[in-house]
Amino acid sequence: MEPFAVFLLSFGTPDDLNDMAAFLRNIRGGRPTPPELVEEVRERYRRIGGSPLNRRVAEIAQALERRLQARTPAARVFVGNLYWKPYIHEVARQMHAAGYRRWVALPLAPQYSEVSVANYLKAVARAQEQLEPRPQVYPVRGWGRHPDFIAAWVERTRQALDRFPQGAEVVTIFTAHSIPTRFVEQGDPYPQEVAAGARQVAQTLGLTRWQVAYQSAGASAVPWLGPDVLDVFTELARAGVQHALVVPIGFLTDHEEVLYDLDIELREHAQRLGIHMERAAMLNDHPRLIAALEDLTWRALEQRP
Repeated sequence: MEPFAVFLLSFGTPDDLNDMAAFLRNIRGGRPTPPELVEEVRERYRRIGGSPLNRRVAEIAQALERRLQARTPAARVFVGNLYWKPYIHEVARQMHAAGYRRWVALPLAPQYSEVSVANYLKAVARAQEQLEPRPQVYPVRGWGRHPDFIAAWVERTRQALDRFPQGAEVVTIFTAHSIPTRFVEQGDPYPQEVAAGARQVAQTLGLTRWQVAYQSAGASAVPWLGPDVLDVFTELARAGVQHALVVPIGFLTDHEEVLYDLDIELREHAQRLGIHMERAAMLNDHPRLIAALEDLTWRALEQRP
């Protein structure tokens, strides 16, 4: 097989808190961020000891590369970020300079959305257009219902359920990152993709009380997709629920929006409400996740770019 590279596409995050203002400016499309918001985000990162996102993604890349090289020794996996170094366009040039002309563009975002996956792939397309000879790109879009992805979350969910007292009635809340509602109104399939994956996990485990909620809405004043997980917990408390499990099915790795938004902010909210909350461990480099990414790679290469 002709040598190929997998272009793992990630959000990216700064390792130095002094870079937070520049990072947030990238996310906000070049608009400056109010100083108080910059400091608020810095404080969140401080409280979790810094985001492990880049390290976790590197571990995924290494595990995937090992599996691919068992079949194609010349295969390589590169990581490019949308909002922080190394940027997608920089890594694209590195891949091209290394002689790779076939790229599998694989966003580390399982559920398709115009806000995430489409932006990753557009960034790759822009980088591709600047290179000669132009590489062939095999894009991977939403894969949140891949059997290995679902199996990995079934395992993580079952392990978390075992932490509750025997016989406890547990409500399971599947969470994903919120997006502005205007995208949903324009036909973005993201809510359906999130719900479909959650339903598969719930049905596999025989869960009877579960729902989807959203988290980590942006600071902009536009409406965001709900229900927000904080509001869901408030309603659970009003209904007398005492035990709740959070399964962040919209994410893959440990990072700020899990370690702070769920493990600190939501957990403190749950404690005030008198709810015993547990959170399923993230997939990180779970073998079934790596198997899913490997399968997606081979399937992409079978398609016409």
